[in-house]
Amino acid sequence: MRHWRAPFDRQGYHHGNLKEALIEAAQRFIAERGIGGFTLADAAKLVGVTPAALYRHFRGREALVAEVAFRGFTELSNRLGRALQSDGTPLERFTRMGEAYLAFAEQEPGFYAAMFSAKPADGGACAPGGPKAEAKPAEKPSGGNAFDFLVHALSDTFPDGFKGVDVRFVAIEVWALSHGIATLDAAGQLPKGPGLPDKYELLRAGVLALVHGALQRGQGDPAR
Repeated sequence: MRHWRAPFDRQGYHHGNLKEALIEAAQRFIAERGIGGFTLADAAKLVGVTPAALYRHFRGREALVAEVAFRGFTELSNRLGRALQSDGTPLERFTRMGEAYLAFAEQEPGFYAAMFSAKPADGGACAPGGPKAEAKPAEKPSGGNAFDFLVHALSDTFPDGFKGVDVRFVAIEVWALSHGIATLDAAGQLPKGPGLPDKYELLRAGVLALVHGALQRGQGDPAR
């Protein structure tokens, strides 16, 4: 279980930092207790304000969680963007993106759980690019979203395409594989032992299999 960082400086929010303190509090609670493991009153107590003060920034608990999810997608996009723009061949950069994704899920469990939590029927579903919060955030990721980076990386790595298979379809398959491995790992359910690959090796092998399968389908595989 991930431990919380140092306690809040409860004086900081008096200078306009209450919103950020609340987001950090929610992120910490989600990492420790899960998506449903805290209330607005819990967040207010951790920060050192009354519950009523929270409503100056968030209309309710779902809005706070949605903002945590938005911040998580922003950070993930930034990490994937840096991997995509790093040195090396397109395949090396693509591999680094996978490593960055799994590392993010492990290092930021509060963000990750909020990003992929079930949303209420009227709250807007999480798309690969990020959530729809109740209140529109001030800024959007400047370098594109995580799904865009994945599609771009696949296009760079395989410039000839997939012979009729939409690259976005392949990107969704890669996203689903990455998410599944990260989720199993976080739950401690990823099989480990002699002769079994670690999560990074498993992702690389799985992605290669997906890409090979897409190339075969595009070439008229009878199983298409």
